[in-house]
Amino acid sequence: MKRMLSLAAFVLAVGAVIPASAQMQARHPVKVMTCQASRNVMVTDGWAPGYYPAGRYYWPSVYGYRYYQPPLRTSNPTLSIDYANAMSKPMKEIEFGLVANGNLVAEVKDVGTFSPGVEIKHEFGLSPNVFPLRTALTRCVPLKIVYEDGTKWTNPHLPALRRKLGV
Repeated sequence: MKRMLSLAAFVLAVGAVIPASAQMQARHPVKVMTCQASRNVMVTDGWAPGYYPAGRYYWPSVYGYRYYQPPLRTSNPTLSIDYANAMSKPMKEIEFGLVANGNLVAEVKDVGTFSPGVEIKHEFGLSPNVFPLRTALTRCVPLKIVYEDGTKWTNPHLPALRRKLGV
């Protein structure tokens, strides 16, 4: 009995040292199933082009820069993302970052109505300057989300930004 009380006291003491924010794991707003950057390959069979308006497409990035998203063409590199809204309210905009070796190397923005739990398979154009990636360990992370009700979420752990000439 004395040993169990000592163990319980230890667990409580350790829990008191860990901040409350670290004790509760925040729920991530997006579940990414596939993140694939390709030099000149467009995926078919259920994949659709991501949002791209008429004219040159720029938006203010979460990093404070105007970001250009190249159009989706068969001759351009592409980023294929298969994701789902993991929250209980619909999203209307989402910015993803392509991370390679811990650095952000590209950004894409999707716009539409993304209902909770619905799988989205979209492809986006990438700048040729993204390649070579020098790693097979790439991932897509949400950078910023705007929900239909107007609330916004920004990733509290933004990846390091890597700028290359011409990107």
